[in-house]
Amino acid sequence: LVHPAMLKYAMSTSSDSSKSNNGPRSVFIGGGGELATAREVLRHKSVERVLMVDLDEKVIEVCKEFLPEWGGERVTNDPRFELVIGDAYAYLDNCTETFDVMIMDISDPIEAGPGIMLYTQEFYQHVVKSLLNENGVFITQSGIADGIHPESGKDCTSFAAIHNTLKASFDCAIPYSINIPSFGSDWGYIMAGDWGHGDSRLNDSNSNNDANADIDSFVSIKPKVIDDMISRMITDLDDANSNRSACRKNEDVLTYYDGISHLRMFALPKPLRYMMKKDQRIM
Repeated sequence: LVHPAMLKYAMSTSSDSSKSNNGPRSVFIGGGGELATAREVLRHKSVERVLMVDLDEKVIEVCKEFLPEWGGERVTNDPRFELVIGDAYAYLDNCTETFDVMIMDISDPIEAGPGIMLYTQEFYQHVVKSLLNENGVFITQSGIADGIHPESGKDCTSFAAIHNTLKASFDCAIPYSINIPSFGSDWGYIMAGDWGHGDSRLNDSNSNNDANADIDSFVSIKPKVIDDMISRMITDLDDANSNRSACRKNEDVLTYYDGISHLRMFALPKPLRYMMKKDQRIM
């Protein structure tokens, strides 16, 4: 559930404005060692290049051997996929390539942890923004996002802080979540980008020129629009390099995500929204 929920909407809304075909063509993944994030990206027929940078080569090898259904050699043997073993921050800080979508599938922003610098305003403003193409989308996993009352003491603070930091760095920062049974909680993600006001690709209605209208235009999408996007853009990984007419239909390749599930992902529980409103921290 984690990887389709994290990616499908953002991947389907991004496009390379210099090309006539819909959908992203170039994608960067920071982390993602189990290869499931790359698996979901490669389901998109528009994708021509996926560059993944991960610190731990051993994790990748273990997952290929013991979790092949998460991606395995189907991912690493895909001609569109490139793996770099190394630090994602250092790699991006010296990178000249640009991307339609950038994904951070990394550890939480624990102090002195390996991923902390990949959540900072400095990183978003001076590294990510310079590497995103026009209409590009940035996505990051953002930790626990439970709708549990604040008095419970459960830690949801990183979700709000990451959202605040992205909101201070981009025109739009849109939080969403999904329940992950194996995690024992709802898990949060945030999608961000400089998209201007509203998005005519996703909504029939005109938006007012403010940030709230931008967010509304992304989250209040009719389920049929999402379902049509899935049918047009997404296929099974084994079919991704084949002729479109030979591809299986979307209901056969996506277990969780569709237009109705989309509505639930963006409807954050009231207690969580309350906690996010009180937390003003920027990382």
